[in-house]
Amino acid sequence: MPGQRLTQQDRRQIAAGLRDGLTYAAIARHLDRPTSTITREVMRNGGPNDYHAEQAHRASRQPVRQGSGRSASGRAADLGARDPRVVERVSKHLTELLVQSGLPQMMARVLAALFATDGGSLTSAELVRRLGVSPASISKAVAYLEEMEIIKRERDPRGRAERYVMDDDMWYRAMLASVRINTLIAEASRSSAQALGVNTPAGVRLDKLGQFLILVSDDLQRSAEHWRHVYAPEPQEGQ
Repeated sequence: MPGQRLTQQDRRQIAAGLRDGLTYAAIARHLDRPTSTITREVMRNGGPNDYHAEQAHRASRQPVRQGSGRSASGRAADLGARDPRVVERVSKHLTELLVQSGLPQMMARVLAALFATDGGSLTSAELVRRLGVSPASISKAVAYLEEMEIIKRERDPRGRAERYVMDDDMWYRAMLASVRINTLIAEASRSSAQALGVNTPAGVRLDKLGQFLILVSDDLQRSAEHWRHVYAPEPQEGQ
């Protein structure tokens, strides 16, 4: 079995294993395959949350077209003329760290791809090619990242496509969005404490949570404003 191409039934078992929460290594043992084979198969077809057996099998049967895709020089330009293996290694490491911080897998992969791009922007088609996933997966991921105010859309001046952009204010906007959410939770906690009784154990707990979030949010906002003022000042008129 090792060394042979994955069959449709193999892919169905991979999908079933992912639904059951099995690790790549456990799925690989069940199929008598190397773990790396399962890892590449899943990551090439949407990741553990978006893997679909039938879609993955259809993709595996599509012939690789010669001459109709981008040239090697075009691919190198997308990667800043770097070794694609280096870019892939950096992107993979960033993805792992972002997932550990709580970001969903596909959203982390999109963000890591943008981080590893000199221009800080990619179109949907470029992300599909770079990550080897479906346009629907990219659309879902960028919508999530837009809602978090980590990326934004811009019209591509070279064509009709939209570009997903990570600019220098990204973390500033994301931090302020986090402050707004924490403030809402703090207000809800303190009003809930009043409703339950500020002298009850539950009321005391909720009131302390509200105070903590307000203090931390104030500190975060001051730090973000300080960073923007000192390290990323607004351009002066005429500049």
